[in-house]
Amino acid sequence: MRYGTQTRDPIDARPAKSAGFEGSPPFSPRTISGMLVRGRMNLYPAGRRPMSPESRAGLGAAVALLAIVSAVELADGGDPNYLGLLAAAPFLAAAFAPWRAVLAAGGVATLVGVFFAWAGPDLLVATAVNVCGIVRATGIAAAVAAVRQRQAERIAELSKLASVAQQAVLRPLGPQVGTLAVAGRYISASVAADIGGDLYEALDTPYGIRMIIGDVRGKGLDAVRLASIVLGSYRHVAYDRADLRAIVADLDRAVARSVGDEDFVTAILVEERGGTLTIVNCGHPAPLLLRRGEVIPLEPIAPAPPLGFMPVARPRVERLEPGDRLLLYTDGLAEARRDGAFFPTAERAWRLLGHGTVGDGLASLETALIEWVRGRLDDDIALVLMEYTGAQPVTAPSTPSWEVGSQQL
Repeated sequence: MRYGTQTRDPIDARPAKSAGFEGSPPFSPRTISGMLVRGRMNLYPAGRRPMSPESRAGLGAAVALLAIVSAVELADGGDPNYLGLLAAAPFLAAAFAPWRAVLAAGGVATLVGVFFAWAGPDLLVATAVNVCGIVRATGIAAAVAAVRQRQAERIAELSKLASVAQQAVLRPLGPQVGTLAVAGRYISASVAADIGGDLYEALDTPYGIRMIIGDVRGKGLDAVRLASIVLGSYRHVAYDRADLRAIVADLDRAVARSVGDEDFVTAILVEERGGTLTIVNCGHPAPLLLRRGEVIPLEPIAPAPPLGFMPVARPRVERLEPGDRLLLYTDGLAEARRDGAFFPTAERAWRLLGHGTVGDGLASLETALIEWVRGRLDDDIALVLMEYTGAQPVTAPSTPSWEVGSQQL
């Protein structure tokens, strides 16, 4: 092993030195701190993005350990007895930091170990083994960090793909669909994924503005697949069927062809035409009508089973007033609870949803809901809020310019 200009065997005893490490290279706590700071500042080459807070925390823990061991060695004097603890530094960094940062932390730990090994009165076999152990620990920790980093990158890529799939299944709503102000919101129960089996859509068709909201039984990719089937069928038949009950029959057949005997989809279909609201409910939570400070649940006239169980639903018809708002939601909202107490949707709906735009209302509802459940939801939630501003005035058709001359003749 080469130190400066001399070559020595690592286990050969060197000339004895007096207490206080006389004759050893000059060092101080400031020297050790400088080594640690310089090692931390040179973790990434130029142009790389800065580390995340988690990476900085892991690296900070490693730097703190190096500083503590260095301080203990300085205070203890004599032979270096605590160098083996430095091997934990790269593993602390590997918990969160990328592999390059782990190598940097391990490199600084190795330099500190060599420094104290050289500064000691005797270069013992145990000291050399400890330094080699730091090098070995650095390699293992860097490999662990590389594997963890690849897994994290893969999870991030899957999250991006899930987000793209979610946007393909659930297209953004509003802010205006025909004469209605409409907003949609999807609240995922999982922090790692924004995709599930809840669905919604709003279309401006020749038969009026038609909306659907539904909830697929189950979770995961099978639920997403069935939700995409229902939405794809709805986007086709909503323009072709004059009666909502015919749309229900088409969707029921699409679900029955695609699922097993125990799978189903609860759904509500809504049609607004000229201020008349028609609702067909297939086993779904009743929508809430917000009118002049009151919240009115629009329960179905008769219960009907979900899609997949051949529902025969009776439409409910309501006359809308300007300023009315209608909230459609999935059962994730109805079942959200804290300490056994359910979220008081009907009691708080007007205060949360009756102000600002429909998008502002849904944002307020989500904030209050997340606060109520303390950030822990058991199920995904789909929300749609619409506002009826009044029927558009009917205007007489203008005379085409090519007919003006013929009328004057």
